[in-house]
Amino acid sequence: MDYGDITKTGNLIQEQAKTIDLLRQEVMKILVGQEHLLDRMLMTMITGGHILLEGVPGLAKTTLVKTLAQAIGLQFHRISFTPDLLPLT
Repeated sequence: MDYGDITKTGNLIQEQAKTIDLLRQEVMKILVGQEHLLDRMLMTMITGGHILLEGVPGLAKTTLVKTLAQAIGLQFHRISFTPDLLPLT
């Protein structure tokens, strides 16, 4: 790897950092106080990993995921295993 390759890589990282910052700003227009969770979700997406969101009702977990999906142009479908969504037997 020579200096030119390092410069190209540095420029690519700067461009992607700007894109991620704009994405964070868009999502934070809807959500307040969830920066840490949003950062974890973005890291998970960038690395191709998985994330499990757990917590008591009312913490904006669904809103965060839905807003992030909309911001990057994806579809959102909620999957939940709460008793209110299970079929009656």
